[in-house]
Amino acid sequence: MKEKFTFQQKTKLLTKLFDAGCNTEKKLQQLDMESILKIPGITIPDMSLIIEFQKQTKANKLFSYLGGGTDEQSGTE
Repeated sequence: MKEKFTFQQKTKLLTKLFDAGCNTEKKLQQLDMESILKIPGITIPDMSLIIEFQKQTKANKLFSYLGGGTDEQSGTE
């Protein structure tokens, strides 16, 4: 079952990531569990959302994901 996150949850997590110095796609992809646990104020739902951010970034669909839309060109999902 896929968890549905609100735009507010996504933006709050982005703020936490930016404050922790994670401000590029490359840095986001390099986050491992140890690094994630060092982020101040991180919660278990935040961890799930970080993993989702990583998946969407890898698929080049992060902007669509953040906006709640879908990429019309995606053929398989």
